[in-house]
Amino acid sequence: MNMLKKKSFLDIITYVILIVVAITCIFPVFWMLSSSLKTNEEIFKNMSLLPETWQWGNYAEAFLKAKFGMYFLNSLFYTIVGVGAIVIITSMAAYAFARLEFWGKNILFFLLISTLLIPIPGAFVPLYLLLKSLHLLDTRTGLLLCYISGGIAFGLFLLKSFFEDLPKEIEEAALIDGCSRFGIYWKIALPLAKPAVATLVIIQCLNIWNEFLLALVVLQDTSKMPIQRGLMVFQGTHMTDYPLLMAGLTIATVPIVIIYLLLQKHIVKGITAGAVKG
Repeated sequence: MNMLKKKSFLDIITYVILIVVAITCIFPVFWMLSSSLKTNEEIFKNMSLLPETWQWGNYAEAFLKAKFGMYFLNSLFYTIVGVGAIVIITSMAAYAFARLEFWGKNILFFLLISTLLIPIPGAFVPLYLLLKSLHLLDTRTGLLLCYISGGIAFGLFLLKSFFEDLPKEIEEAALIDGCSRFGIYWKIALPLAKPAVATLVIIQCLNIWNEFLLALVVLQDTSKMPIQRGLMVFQGTHMTDYPLLMAGLTIATVPIVIIYLLLQKHIVKGITAGAVKG
């Protein structure tokens, strides 16, 4: 009985700590949303959590006055194209590493994975010189190639282990029925790896959407800047216009939250699948 009471007490303490942590994480987001709907004067004079008058026009003004719509569309383009290319390239390569036998397979795999140990700032100088020699500085193509190459190693690491856990009997049956290796990958292996692919998608969406340093190094043209790089321009231009700044931050935050909510079930499956199969 004492053990049950002790366990109940520990559960209560755990829930209290988790609730406090959740409130600590959620409150800044709530404050950002509230501030984006206030006037500049109200932010400094009225410290209430809800605005007196809901200024929905702040979002339209942020899009027009600060060209935030342009930055948003740029980030949308970089994220969709970059994540799509990473998923296609890494899934094909991971399936090849998991199922095909060729000379130097393990050495090549570990060489690719070892790039995870290289910090991004440490590669800025050679990356800058390489893009300059290829005439890709200040271009969307140059930035996209950086994003894609930066996501390949993690994608290989994640998907290879998942493909190796898939039952070979299904693929052998498909081969007997006359299906090609690419057909097995496209019609069987890739659909079965949906949880792992969803995990890769959300992680790479976060990486590309929130990326700032590479865009700072590669791009100078404001018309090509992604949303995080554009936020700095926006903040420098309207340093004291906090409602517009908060509206811009909200616009930058909402897409990632939506993507996570749509894919969270698959992410949980992707995380737990390896444990169940192991």
